[in-house]
Parts: sequence; structure tokens; C-alpha cells
Amino acid sequence: MAVFNYDLDFKSINFREHPELYQVGKGEQGVLLVEPYKSEILPHWRFKTPAIAQASANQIFKLFLDYKEQQDFVGMDMARKFLQMGYTRSRRYANHKSGKKYEGPVPTNKKGQSGAHGRAILPKEVDPIKAESAAIFYTKWQEAKNDGLYQQLMQAHKKRCES
Repeated sequence: MAVFNYDLDFKSINFREHPELYQVGKGEQGVLLVEPYKSEILPHWRFKTPAIAQASANQIFKLFLDYKEQQDFVGMDMARKFLQMGYTRSRRYANHKSGKKYEGPVPTNKKGQSGAHGRAILPKEVDPIKAESAAIFYTKWQEAKNDGLYQQLMQAHKKRCES
């Protein structure tokens, strides 16, 4: 897999007009950078309670289906990433009530990206409400990820990007 290129001018690229510049990346990479999709999906992304998570996951999955109807792979993949992020963030809060997984301030690497970078993991404080929210997002994320047309469009996009 190619390394995700954070050096693109994300602020000026309209990925609907230039889908050839879109990078799938690993997991949720680029989820908060790719416009206009970020602005279309982000307002619906919530997970505070299971009811809120259900409404959010349903709305984001509806957007996934709308993008699917248009055979808009970038939109489909961005909706998939938001569903995945709903799962991962809900799980983080399910395991760590504060939402902080690591001790201490957030360090950045040479590229300005944050991460663990040697910090100790905080002890788990399980929150069953957030765990339920995570399960809701997980179900929709898997449904999107395993969609047949999504898989076809993903392979076609990767092939175009390799050549």
C-alpha cells in the first residue's frame, strides 16, 4: 500500500471534481481533509448515546447509498470512513471515559501527526453506553465495507491510481 500523501493541497482540491487525486489510505486516513465530502458527512457524525449513534449511523449510511447510486466511490469511501470513525471513537470513549487513551500531552512526529509516541496507555474505565454506540456504528461500517459495488469501485480506483 502506498504511503498516504498529506502534502496534497487539501484546502483547494474538490475531490468530487478530481476523484483521481483521492487516496484510500489506511483506515480513516484523510477523513477530515477530503472536501466536499467532509462537509457533507461531518454534520451527521455523533455518538454520545445509542439513540444519537443510531440516527447518525443511519444518516451516514443513507449518504453512502446516495453516493452509491451515483457510483461516486470517493463519497462511498468517505462515508465508510466516518462509520469506521464512529466505531473507533465510540470504542475509545467506551474504554476511556475521558476519551484520552494515553497519559500526558499529545506529541507530534516530524510530519506534525499526533500519536502515542511512547506514552503509557491509561487504565480502562468501561462505559457500556458508548460500547452500545460503537456496536451500532460497527454494524453499519461492516455493511458499507462489504457492499459489492463498493468493493468493485475500490478495486477499480486502486487500479487507476497504480497506473
